[in-house]
Amino acid sequence: MNNDLGQSLLVMARNAIADKLGVAHPDGPAAQPELTQRGAVFVTLTERGELRGCIGSLEAWRPLHDDVVANARAAAFNDPRFAPLRAEDLSGVRVEVSLLSPAQPMSYSSEDDAIGQLRPSIDGVILECGRHRGTFLPQVWESLPEPRQFMAQLKRKAGLPPDFWSTDVKLCRYSVEKWKEQK
Repeated sequence: MNNDLGQSLLVMARNAIADKLGVAHPDGPAAQPELTQRGAVFVTLTERGELRGCIGSLEAWRPLHDDVVANARAAAFNDPRFAPLRAEDLSGVRVEVSLLSPAQPMSYSSEDDAIGQLRPSIDGVILECGRHRGTFLPQVWESLPEPRQFMAQLKRKAGLPPDFWSTDVKLCRYSVEKWKEQK
């Protein structure tokens, strides 16, 4: 795990939010070559241990620096589950950045087979079926440790009934490197 990269991503995410709020912040991180390469991240914000925003990219389609900045601002101001972050909230928010590996399609013969292949605490999962799509980062296993429950809640997040299954369901898995502010 590249801790220098992780610290840079955390500082970039916080600074992107602070810039948008007009709040002063320390200088940004030192330039690193990885920041110019394509990368996909999720930025998660928590306040007093509770989710405050989480937005990200599932595919690496722009430079890592741009993805972190855009997703940090989206998590702070555009997550439809929460009111936009205010300047007075920023000091109480903790930032986490998850760098995603490329998603790998899973092969399975049934829902039971797919559930049996899931690796709790390791796999992030993308579920797609028709126009329905949802993902859970590997961190979600902390609150949904049982694979069948994890899958049911992922289906619900994608807008499907928790007991839904079809041969049209497509699952992909990915892993993350994650870094969290130590506030």
